[in-house]
Amino acid sequence: IKDVAALAGGSPSTVSRTCKNNPSISEETKERVRRAMAELGYEPNFQASNLAAQISRSIGIILPPSPKETYENSFYLETIRGISHYCNAHQYISTIVTGQNEEEILNAVRSMSRSGKVDGFIVLYSRVNDPVVDFLFSEGLLYILIGKPAQYTNHTIYIDNDNLLAGQEATEYLYALGHRKIAYLGVDNSLVFSADRKTGYMTALISHGLTVQPEYCIEVPAASQNEFQELRKLLLSEERPTAVLVSDDILALSLERICIEADISIPEDLSILSFNNSLFARLTSPQLTSIDINSGQLGMEAATQMISHIENPSLPATKIIVPHQLIERDSCRRI
Repeated sequence: IKDVAALAGGSPSTVSRTCKNNPSISEETKERVRRAMAELGYEPNFQASNLAAQISRSIGIILPPSPKETYENSFYLETIRGISHYCNAHQYISTIVTGQNEEEILNAVRSMSRSGKVDGFIVLYSRVNDPVVDFLFSEGLLYILIGKPAQYTNHTIYIDNDNLLAGQEATEYLYALGHRKIAYLGVDNSLVFSADRKTGYMTALISHGLTVQPEYCIEVPAASQNEFQELRKLLLSEERPTAVLVSDDILALSLERICIEADISIPEDLSILSFNNSLFARLTSPQLTSIDINSGQLGMEAATQMISHIENPSLPATKIIVPHQLIERDSCRRI
């Protein structure tokens, strides 16, 4: 700041106020200071200035508890990218909160909230009976969910897709291709998005007079090798499905691997339609037909609402639905 002030012919306080676009500084002086900043390659350190002013402009981003799988899922990376992009543009700091279990995350959230160094939390998931959300709500802390809330619905700000509709439309797409034996592969049903996608799948089948067969609905807690015995059994049975709707691209990769091991050809023997339209969907062979849920937009909308509610605390709780889109590739065929 002193170097910029010397070059611009002003004081350090003038430089500081120019950085904050203070109206007390004339446009002529601001322009002179900005030219000096550009010449010297100076960029304001907003984090330092906020700390110096003892003003918290920080948002915690809470990932679901997981020892490993969360960090391999591009949904979270894309969502964080959307949050960070908006926060950076509005001079807010974002901090990742993670842990191997709920207690570890709770301890981190308690510590951050009691230190007063965070203005609010964005929770990147929605789970039934979540103690982290219970704590945030009971403490009166500002938080936003990415996903439909399972509790405190009327008091919760949330950003989501219409996952029930997306599951229904995905199943309708497979039905229109001639498939009548359609299975569903999802993650733990305590995660609200997977439960909604499954409900949409079931709704579409029933609307066409098809029976929802329990053995066609398989849920696994994590995409690990040991969790797929039930799926292998179904794919090797005489009544195996001709198509599978999968709640996540990573799960679809596991399904593809099992198909290779069982000599099941995609899409000739089995059509696969998944969710998220991640990089994984484009790297597989054949490439996956997938529902794009606009992960980055979910993150940007969450950050937008968070900053709006920080700066205008009297705003009512809002909900925003981000549209989805089916991306057709090579993993589905007409029969």
